[in-house]
This record gives sequence, structure tokens and C-alpha cells, in this order.
Amino acid sequence: MRKKALVVDDNANNLLLAKDLLEVAGFEVLEAENAADGIAMARSEKPDIILMDIRLPDMRGTEAARVLRQNKETNNIPIVFVTSSVMAEGRAEIDEIPNSGFMGKPINTRTFVKEISKYIK
Repeated sequence: MRKKALVVDDNANNLLLAKDLLEVAGFEVLEAENAADGIAMARSEKPDIILMDIRLPDMRGTEAARVLRQNKETNNIPIVFVTSSVMAEGRAEIDEIPNSGFMGKPINTRTFVKEISKYIK
């Protein structure tokens, strides 16, 4: 059975790059361009991993992650924050979210899938 990844990013180029890399590696890829759609999709599709940008148009990715952590059906899905906009205080915010990780942009296309696969149980 193929692993399912949900990519939540409002930048179409970032979304396409992540989708292409994941599909080549055999993942089924779901996409959302904002936090609300990402939350709804995570609840309905229950992906194996969520890749979440921090800066989204409707709420911060960390806020969306907190919402997902409050739902028993989504609270164990690993979330990897893939972002270029994290300073020291932002890293502390990410570190407070259980079962999560961080990856800086620009991503390394050669190691991207291997790095995020570490978070999948």
C-alpha cells in the first residue's frame, strides 16, 4: 500500500516540487493551499505524513498543527514544517508540537524524501 503525504503550502511552485519528488518516490500526494483545507483533508484522508508551511494565508502552520493535535484521528500524524521563514523563536514554537520536525527551504531535492521518511512510523 502506498504511503500518503499531505502537502500544505500556498506557493504553487513549492507545492509542485514537493508533489513531484514524493510521487517519484511512490507516495500518493494530497495538496492543500491553506490551513483550513489542510486540516479538513487531514481529517478525511488520514495521511501518513503532513508537510506544512509555516506562513499560510489563513493561519500559521503551527496553529493548524495544534488543531490537528487536538483531534484523536489526526493527533499522531507526523508533521514536518517545511519553511524558509523560521527564526529562533519560530523553532521554539515548532519544538512545542509533539511528533513534528523541521526542514528549511530551499529543500535539497536529492535528500528530501529520505529526510521526511524518517518521520513516518
